[in-house]
Amino acid sequence: MAQVPAGTSAPVQHDGLPPRERVLAMAAIGLAMTMAVLDGAIVNVALPVMAKDLAVKPADAIFVVNAYQIAVTASLLPFASLGDIFGFRRVYLPGLVVFVAASLACAVAPNLSLLIVGRIVQGLGAAAIMSVNIGFVRFIYPHRMIGQGVANVALVVAVASAAGPTVAAAILSVATWPWLFLVNIPVGLLALAVATHTLPVTPASGRRFDWVSAVLNALTFGLLIIGIDGLGDPEGQPVAVAELVGAVVIGTVFVRRQIRLTAPLLPVDLLRIPAFALSMATSVASFCAQMVSYVALPFYFQDVLHLSSTQTGFLLTPWPIAVAAMAPISGRLADRYPPGLLGGIGLAMLAAGLVCVTLLPEAPATLDIVWRLTLCGLGFGLFQSPNNKVIVTSAPRERAGGASGMQSTARLTGQSLGAALVAVIFGLTHGLGPERAVTLSLSCAVALAAIGGCASVLRRGKGG
Repeated sequence: MAQVPAGTSAPVQHDGLPPRERVLAMAAIGLAMTMAVLDGAIVNVALPVMAKDLAVKPADAIFVVNAYQIAVTASLLPFASLGDIFGFRRVYLPGLVVFVAASLACAVAPNLSLLIVGRIVQGLGAAAIMSVNIGFVRFIYPHRMIGQGVANVALVVAVASAAGPTVAAAILSVATWPWLFLVNIPVGLLALAVATHTLPVTPASGRRFDWVSAVLNALTFGLLIIGIDGLGDPEGQPVAVAELVGAVVIGTVFVRRQIRLTAPLLPVDLLRIPAFALSMATSVASFCAQMVSYVALPFYFQDVLHLSSTQTGFLLTPWPIAVAAMAPISGRLADRYPPGLLGGIGLAMLAAGLVCVTLLPEAPATLDIVWRLTLCGLGFGLFQSPNNKVIVTSAPRERAGGASGMQSTARLTGQSLGAALVAVIFGLTHGLGPERAVTLSLSCAVALAAIGGCASVLRRGKGG
């Protein structure tokens, strides 16, 4: 799909953009995705400072993070549907404008309530960006290079996720917390300028937007994420359970409605495609395994090995660096070899690395830890790009927006479930010591990686 000249309403059929426009379009997507992913984690480091400056309890300040996560997860699929209805540009560009404007609002917010409102709006802008970014790849790259395009997006997500705490620490070392949001403004304006001139016009279905499904979707995922987050608080567990029950009940109504629709908001029809369904299962299981490890390992380093937070950050770095190093390689491999097989091998490497972590000696050397986490990162990096390619290419071309939204939803759902699983395990093993809790958590991560690997291999012969 080539760029459309000014004054032209219909998209021009073409297998991807020319090389120069392709690079610029991916640069625009990369800049916007970096901001959207970074803002999901960059604020964590500053929460104690924010709580003090805004004169609120630390527990209340945590909702600055949760509000963003809930807004993103609850609105991803509606924005993906809007992308299919109106074209990706009409969702992506306004989403980028909203994200930049909300970043300014967060930076100047005088109290916690307005900051949370700003974070919700910022999350909506981020969801608009995330919902169609993978879908754009299908129109930016020629079909023979889609694996490389998906790998580039995966690389951006991996690097941005890993860089969150480091970037936050660097900014806070020279400036106050509002600058965590102000830095988005020049970057966002640059991304907007480039995107306006380079992103391709994609097909628009023109069908009506399903507002009832959008509300049911928001309630289902909103209650799910709030309930999952609440499981980690023993005092709030009854309320959390009630929220999860509500999510299940409303979710059941939501899914039944989607089954009856020809173009559902939640693309359950795509789940009838074996390769797509298995790729979604692989994605949820693998991101859940990754998040379990990311949350549990710091407790092992600090409470068992008695290392500092700085040392912990250093020791965790090999994992995301390995993901970033492997992403472009796995993207090229996915264009030549069966993605299901590559994903299965990658998740087997992840499981093997996690098993090796559980077998660490009592006083491990730095190298003992580094090579194990590097193996985990290489495995996760090998899995991610081929899996995302199958999600994008197994869906019909006109449903690329829905497929992209489902891919992001699977990632966020897996991460939320992983964090909740660690909270539950630590609660159940309270009094047995952190080492026991970490070992059990990592064992669960091994099982999840193995489940994801099996689902990935099963795609062979099913279009993946």
